[in-house]
Amino acid sequence: MDKRLHAILARAPVLPVVTVQHVEDAVPLARALVEGGLPVLEVTLRTSAGLEAIRRIRAEVDGAVVGAGTVTAPAGIDEALAAGAEFIVTPGVTSALLMSGAACGAPFMPGIATASELMNCLEYGFDTLKFFPAQASGGARALKSLAGPFPQVWFCPTGGIGLPQLEEYLAIPTVKTVGGSWMVQPSQVGARDWSAITALAAQARARVTEIRGPVGG
Repeated sequence: MDKRLHAILARAPVLPVVTVQHVEDAVPLARALVEGGLPVLEVTLRTSAGLEAIRRIRAEVDGAVVGAGTVTAPAGIDEALAAGAEFIVTPGVTSALLMSGAACGAPFMPGIATASELMNCLEYGFDTLKFFPAQASGGARALKSLAGPFPQVWFCPTGGIGLPQLEEYLAIPTVKTVGGSWMVQPSQVGARDWSAITALAAQARARVTEIRGPVGG
């Protein structure tokens, strides 16, 4: 178990998955999420703004813990860490990616959707995994079935999840936190409506507190 990764996820009532289109949005967006009680952010590398967004959030947003998501190749790990990412998340696994993740020295959370992928991660020493794409892969029911034979594995389900699905995922004891993007609506980001994003973040945190009790962070 990577105690550093568990400590990060323990601060995350929900893990916002943030795709930054314009670098200038990165800092106010991150501040809005932190203000709403979601301090741990996964900034995806799906856009050309991703790495610079990580740099700016790390440098300018007090209280934020920023990681890199959608890391799909070993080079992406190096680039993310050079930008200041405090943890790495992948959408899937390859042997090269797992090998590099094991050697990189940073908290690393690979993405899996099947038992075979999970077992491959265990062989490389990873026991805290992203279940992705969660809803398309069968939702909480599928994850519960997958968790059954692997009680030593912890999960962060992500993909297609919204506020209504939180309770069913958080009912699974080995779910550490849930990833999602519903509190980062593109229309609100486009309008720079940071107060609306803060409100959605606060709503997500409050719902987790209702289900599981207070979460640190």
